Amino acid sequence: MQQFDVAVIGAGAAGMMCAAVAAQRGRSVVLIDHASKLAEKIRISGGGRCNFTNRQVLPENFISANPHFCKSALASYTPQDFIDLMRRHDIAWHEKHKGQLFCDDSSESIIEMLRVECDQGGVQWRMPCEVKEVLREESAGVTVFTVNTSVGPILASNLVVATGGLAIPQLGATDFGLKLARQFGLKVIEPRPALVPLTFDAEAWAPFGELAGVALQATVSAGPGRRAQHFLEDVLFTHRGLSGPGILQISSYWQPGEAIVLDLAPGQDLSAKLLESKVGGKQQLGTVLSSLWPKRLAEQWLGEQATTRLADAPDRILKDLAQRIQAWALVPSGTAGYKKAEVMRGGVDTRGLDQRSMQARNVPGLHFIGETVDVTGWLGGYNFQWAWASGVACGRSL
Repeated sequence: MQQFDVAVIGAGAAGMMCAAVAAQRGRSVVLIDHASKLAEKIRISGGGRCNFTNRQVLPENFISANPHFCKSALASYTPQDFIDLMRRHDIAWHEKHKGQLFCDDSSESIIEMLRVECDQGGVQWRMPCEVKEVLREESAGVTVFTVNTSVGPILASNLVVATGGLAIPQLGATDFGLKLARQFGLKVIEPRPALVPLTFDAEAWAPFGELAGVALQATVSAGPGRRAQHFLEDVLFTHRGLSGPGILQISSYWQPGEAIVLDLAPGQDLSAKLLESKVGGKQQLGTVLSSLWPKRLAEQWLGEQATTRLADAPDRILKDLAQRIQAWALVPSGTAGYKKAEVMRGGVDTRGLDQRSMQARNVPGLHFIGETVDVTGWLGGYNFQWAWASGVACGRSL
């Protein structure tokens, strides 16, 4: 029988960060994971270079049924704090599009840094180790968790659940954390894939499926009226639907049955441009649109109209064309699922957790951090920042 102050289940970004912080503050910590390889999601992220955070992180970059919950942790551990940690480990990094920060070398640098931080605190590792059962006893105000595992029972005064969400099951993702939350009476916000490609009815999408591989910048919107969310990013046509950063971003806000709206000529008054070009112009419609778009898209969109001269096109036809291009409404049939999703939206209802410690309000000693919790960030390093911040908040409280 092994006994610790803290048992952390899940040796990913949040779990390792929490274990390292708690152990370096003098707690005895054991880190448990069912995988044989450490932190596979970190390893594959950012094309193998790990988009580890973003320069500009605000609570508005996160989705939650309880949107104020993330504020305390994010304020207490900022992107600069993580950058300072990387500098102490001599890890070089660079900034890309919209504040996204990546390792110069490899995501392995981040994994090794976290492993070293854990080892410096004396964290004990149990990998691979399957958790079969979790029990909790409380006597005379003292809480003890018994974690029955494939390597024997582990006892701990505090249990931290950092098992992630359902995204990328091929790397071992499971619903373990959600099941454990329900076991102890916590509510769960219904999970679903997020940061994921959107798919469309096969028959209706067939003409656009031929454009697979075509990409362009667009403004993508979803949601009602003034509460609609907008992203100006690249959009990629695929055989089954749409992908690319713009679609991944909006997928987190899209609700089944609702339309998404694309402006395929962002920042332009396309109607005015077409009407101006018409005056004395000999250009064909296809030529004009090909100056804005990839040629394949222009030809597919216009069809037989591609060879129509602007001068011969009625104003109402040009206005209608501009309207369709700048407000293309589509109703997805679904998503590409957890296999293609970068994260899970939903999770343990944060209204049942303390925002400073991540502890369950009604179950002393039980904590949930990282993706298991109903806090979902935008694409671009935000979900890693939530992992670091929630892990540190929990680790300090222990």
